[in-house]
Amino acid sequence: MVYRLLAVNIDGTLLQSNGRLNKLTKEAIEYVHHKGVNVTLVTSRSFHSAKKVAKALKIDPMIIAHHGGYIGTASGKPVFVKRIPEKLTLEIVQLLEKTSCQISLVHEKYMLGNRVDLPENLLGKAVLHHNEQNFYSQSFVDSISGELNNHPIAPTKITALFQNERDKKDIMKLIRELFPEVLLSGYNDQGLTILPKGVSKWNGILYLAEQLGVKRNEIVAIGDEYDDLEMIERSGLGVAMGNAPAEVKIAAKWVTRTNDENGVAYMLKEFFRKQHPLEFLEKMNMLK
Repeated sequence: MVYRLLAVNIDGTLLQSNGRLNKLTKEAIEYVHHKGVNVTLVTSRSFHSAKKVAKALKIDPMIIAHHGGYIGTASGKPVFVKRIPEKLTLEIVQLLEKTSCQISLVHEKYMLGNRVDLPENLLGKAVLHHNEQNFYSQSFVDSISGELNNHPIAPTKITALFQNERDKKDIMKLIRELFPEVLLSGYNDQGLTILPKGVSKWNGILYLAEQLGVKRNEIVAIGDEYDDLEMIERSGLGVAMGNAPAEVKIAAKWVTRTNDENGVAYMLKEFFRKQHPLEFLEKMNMLK
């Protein structure tokens, strides 16, 4: 089998635990790119944040950001964006504001949040999860719904951080009943992510693959978390990091080393050294 598309998750996969890109990993990504394989970074991060990581590479890879809701390159215009409509955003925010939670409306260019009194350790976890502080404009207001009445926003996602699990479960139940146009994803015990229906990392990869003329079985996907599970299960070659949960490892066809042991670099060099450059295979008429 010849592989034409490499999809790599960012946090916990491409990057080490300290948030840095190791030189060996960078060289391995470039090695695969020079063989003619399309490379895309896949992440729950915002596009602006993912773009900072992409610029550390020399290849200008495609970026599938916002859980799959935004696809583009660091140097070009987006090829796909799916948003939560303005009216629906306002209605969801009004519901969320009935509880004490940190709300963030995430756009590819900025973030709008509310000022709320939550424990510092909880807010610290939220910042640590997103890994996006100082990357792009962040504004905070007392009432997001009040701001939306004057300046409507259609975000790619909405996140909420609750003080307790019970509030989160109650809100999730209401959102599922009232707003079938969105889907929910919980990123930790108190955290909730609200996405447009149909958005996922795997669907973003499929959209990009279709644009590139790449088949599903020609995709290599590497990830480390539960939201990477679908792309690992359904791609031609699903790879789990050594630091991934057991369920993700079981779903993978290949389990590599951890992100702090340069697992991406190790896997790519071991696997793709056996694949000839696509240009050579095309000249030899060996591609179907």
